[in-house]
Amino acid sequence: MPSFGIRFGAQVLTWIAVLTVLADSVAAANGMTLSKQPREALAIPRWLYLATGGATIGASALLASFVTDRAFIYSLHSRSVSLPRMPTVRRWIGVLGQTLAVVGLCLMVFLGYTGPQLPSASLTVLVTFVGVRAGLPVVAYLVGNPWPALNPWRAITTVLPTGFYEYPDSFDRWPAVAGILTLVWVEIIFPVSTVPRVLATAILGYSLYTIAGAVVFGSDAWFEHADPISVLFRFYGAVAPIQLHDGSAEVILPGSDLAQSDVVTDSSDIAFIIALIWELTYSGFITTTAGAQTITTIVGSPLSAVMPATPLAVLTYTTLFAIGYAVFLAAYWYAGTIARRLTNTYVTSRSIALRLAPPLLAIAAGYHLAHYAGLLVSLSPALTMAVVSPLSPPANPLVLAPPNWFTALSIAFVLVGHLLAIWEAHASAYDLFPSRLAAIRSQYPFVLVMIGYTIVSLWLLSLPGATLPYLG
Repeated sequence: MPSFGIRFGAQVLTWIAVLTVLADSVAAANGMTLSKQPREALAIPRWLYLATGGATIGASALLASFVTDRAFIYSLHSRSVSLPRMPTVRRWIGVLGQTLAVVGLCLMVFLGYTGPQLPSASLTVLVTFVGVRAGLPVVAYLVGNPWPALNPWRAITTVLPTGFYEYPDSFDRWPAVAGILTLVWVEIIFPVSTVPRVLATAILGYSLYTIAGAVVFGSDAWFEHADPISVLFRFYGAVAPIQLHDGSAEVILPGSDLAQSDVVTDSSDIAFIIALIWELTYSGFITTTAGAQTITTIVGSPLSAVMPATPLAVLTYTTLFAIGYAVFLAAYWYAGTIARRLTNTYVTSRSIALRLAPPLLAIAAGYHLAHYAGLLVSLSPALTMAVVSPLSPPANPLVLAPPNWFTALSIAFVLVGHLLAIWEAHASAYDLFPSRLAAIRSQYPFVLVMIGYTIVSLWLLSLPGATLPYLG
């Protein structure tokens, strides 16, 4: 046992060090260049600020471990209030929502090419980044998943012949994983948030791709498994207090569904959830001073004698993106392996990883809210003006400046997401393991990873923002 404890401690420290170098932030994404606000310097020592955040997560995990009454945990997660069914109202809401979404999609592509090329006045840019990228996920994890009632591509496929081939079971949700990573890469590398024509081309290309996929494999299978945007909203919606169960809507405690065994059913689901965390982490990292200096240092190295600056920068961004994602994914699977060793149980490490993956969605939701709250506040007036008058938006749209205390809110969003994840992981472990001791021990590696996530996230939130080198 002592030798195992030493090995385990060394492995934990190694992974935390790796995550500290490559991990987590929720500072600002490429879309945030639409409304960039400087951050104030911390009023307290940075070490105290970071230690407090890490200690908060550790203390919450310790307190959760004292809750060992399975009946209490089950009753807490089974509380619900049923909402009226109203199938006719829901059906008409879906028809109206998808009709408006199809019209909006066509208008976005049209105005992307013909409308104003000022990002803060472009309906195409504002709807994409303020509405779909920022606003709708907030609705998904704070209220309930709105995407089934708004998905324009699924609405289009209802009038097309579909289902020529059966969707292969072996694909699972790997196409969605590849799709979300590709979308994030395009957002970083190409000026989709600043040049409406480029964004319109990207929207048109994505539309052709996803409609073709739905026609070939069938709408139900495609949008359930392969369409990255639909999968993203479904996972974010799992955090929400309003859930659909057996055709009826229920109000539950936020995050209660994350302890259910049917939220994550395959390794591809884990890969997608890790991609949600990593894409916010990476886009935040490269828009801090630390990230900008890293990119500048690599591009300014002797490699610049072999390749021009811009292609080398693109290669650098892409390589860091791929390596970081691989490290995040490997770290999570490794935590599952360590959890099995600690519990010495018949439950496989894969089963542990599958059951403890849904709580990570609470972390992703907290990161997203911290990431995009400022953008929503800043550009909501401009979005409203563009929607009200899409063909003739104002030349100087109203852009708000978030107050200084918004930084504190971002920190709170990160911490609340982690705290909810800690509790849901605790509930999932008690549902998975018959032994109370095994349930508690299985959480140790994941709690340590979460503490590492928190500390690095808060550290990067405390850094000044920076534009994307060579691409900004």
